[in-house]
Amino acid sequence: MPNYSWPPMSTRAVMGKSPKRQDGLEKASGRAKYNSDLNKPGMLFTALLHSPYAHARVRSIDTSAAEKLQGVTAVRVMAAAGAEVNWQSQEVAVVAATSEAVARDAVRLIKVDWEVLPHMVKEDDLGKVGNRAKPAGEQVTGDPDKAFKEADVVLDGSYGMPVLTHCCLEPHGQVVEWKGDVVNFWPSTQTVSNVGGDLAKNLELPATQVKVHQDHVGGGFGSKFAADRWGIEGARLSKASGGRPVKVFLDRAAELNIAGNRPSAYAKIKIAAKKDGTITAWDSVSWATGGMGGGGMPPIPYVYTNIPNKRLNHTAVATNGGPLRAWRAPNHPQASYLTCSALEDLAAKLGMDPMVLFAKNVQYAAEARRETYLYQLKKAAELSEWSKLWHRRGDSGSGPVKRGLGIGICTWQGAGHASNCKATIHSDGSVEVELGSQDLGTGTRTIIGQVAAETLGLPLEAVKVKIGDNSYPVSGSSGGSTTVGGVSSSTRIATVNVLEKLFEKVAPSLNSTADKLEARGGKIQVKGDATKSLTWAAACKKLGVQSISDNGTNDQRNPRGLNTAGVAGIQVADVSVDVETGVVKMNRMVAVQDCGLIVNPKLAESQVLGACIMSVCGALMEERVMDAMTGRVLNPEMEFYKLAGIADIGNIVVHMDIREENDKRGIVGLGEPPTVGGVAAIANAVANAIGVRVPSVPLTPDRVLAALEEKRS
Repeated sequence: MPNYSWPPMSTRAVMGKSPKRQDGLEKASGRAKYNSDLNKPGMLFTALLHSPYAHARVRSIDTSAAEKLQGVTAVRVMAAAGAEVNWQSQEVAVVAATSEAVARDAVRLIKVDWEVLPHMVKEDDLGKVGNRAKPAGEQVTGDPDKAFKEADVVLDGSYGMPVLTHCCLEPHGQVVEWKGDVVNFWPSTQTVSNVGGDLAKNLELPATQVKVHQDHVGGGFGSKFAADRWGIEGARLSKASGGRPVKVFLDRAAELNIAGNRPSAYAKIKIAAKKDGTITAWDSVSWATGGMGGGGMPPIPYVYTNIPNKRLNHTAVATNGGPLRAWRAPNHPQASYLTCSALEDLAAKLGMDPMVLFAKNVQYAAEARRETYLYQLKKAAELSEWSKLWHRRGDSGSGPVKRGLGIGICTWQGAGHASNCKATIHSDGSVEVELGSQDLGTGTRTIIGQVAAETLGLPLEAVKVKIGDNSYPVSGSSGGSTTVGGVSSSTRIATVNVLEKLFEKVAPSLNSTADKLEARGGKIQVKGDATKSLTWAAACKKLGVQSISDNGTNDQRNPRGLNTAGVAGIQVADVSVDVETGVVKMNRMVAVQDCGLIVNPKLAESQVLGACIMSVCGALMEERVMDAMTGRVLNPEMEFYKLAGIADIGNIVVHMDIREENDKRGIVGLGEPPTVGGVAAIANAVANAIGVRVPSVPLTPDRVLAALEEKRS
């Protein structure tokens, strides 16, 4: 039986190192091609007709004038007479034409008779949502009423986080070409192996007739799994236009209106505690929306799930806004923000150091993570200079600029997804590894190459990684921080298997048997005896004119110890707040994160850096602004839907928890967890700086000044 386990940390030659990304030069030089860059011969362009109303019914729709416009090749109606639209910018019709200008002109010729219906788009005040509220039912553990009566101190707090919209720099879309019996599909996707099947199902075709290819994707963050209505209609437009390729990519306004959002989270929270900071009870009334489906309850109390006495009430609020989609750790940033804000406020009320309070209540975290959290709190305190810089709330000295520190906490699962890999060794010594995976810009290509190179005893550049096509072995979607665990495990198994075949071919030449050989340093040698060896090239020549291949599968039910689930993380934010202007400035963010075996420390650190930047955006500037009167999104563009620039993020200090005990757990996903605690850490740091809680994020100057004014009054 082959040994698939990871080689020990001390013996790794390629894994655990930080070589340059295999696609780095291609991207830095601008040669990398995204599917939104495609310009196929004879390609048609599209424009979408969107609903101008947040809630309306189509009485009638007339496309005849658009169809007659010169240059228009096809028109598809997406909301026929009688259809009800439930958010502003919902798709009504789409036009294919020889140029974007003609397509837009054609859309303006489409006549729609609307019946405007009542709408509701703001959920921040639960008392004003009326029949849009959908209570989930009360959950009670222990005896919270008794615990609150017996408590030494009770904290009451209200907290809010608005809807954020996906804002991928490459918008949602695809190029699609219906050519005979085959549909060629070039999407911006997080699921190369599976998105073709989704399209085929909607087109009522066998999945084998959809051919998917993607080299690079410009952001997804959980929002790019489906073929989407515009992709499906794009295929139909291509068929109606004689099979010409059709490009359907959303413009920025449509992207921010209809391509998915992260649900809001609001809560009124009560916590009971002893004088020493031990929490005894939790009571929360929460509500959320992500559109007409409402919003699910964040997993609160977050991390501290085993508080003995709890009462949870949650309400999903249906609003006329674009629908929710998964967003890097769905519901976890909201839960961390609500929980950590309440814990920080409790610490302030007790006059305690929150670092002490967070550590004292780690007893309520999952048992497997408790020691890790204690280690990480200590390390985060060290790296943030907590003992030097932290002060009691509001005690930040004279002058208008106040400094503060705050804590955020995270967890995630992240076991590897189902993945298949094919590894091939050719007689000329070249190696190919094929998976129907995708690289979201996180360095997945490089990770796969490192795993294969480590197994075969070769340098990274000797391995050709082939991904991004659904003709390759099926590999899972990139969601839930499952990709690296899945593809690394299947690659390890496939390369071990094919190496065993090479050993069988080479063993007689070394007067040995296959089980006594190893691949190391570009050679096949007898284990522990480099004098009995063949160079890699010489060993591969033993194949004659043939190549050898073998497959590997990551079985989620039996990952062979190659990957596992469950991580912890702590983030500490260090901010300065000008109390005269309300402007919050990031000084530093410290992120301490474990994720099992780390294949490439530089890429792992890069994931954490990106996550911290995303947290800065959510804490200080990002929000979807709705107009209650018209039901419209007021900031569906990048002038007023703010994202952080390099000057906004401060210094980010990342500590990857690379210890032997973590490495032995195998690979655990990293994409989601470091996005979770940052908003909470920043909000808590601002409260520490100015001496009062700003009840809702983002912490814009007007909200900061309003909180200060309320404190003074």
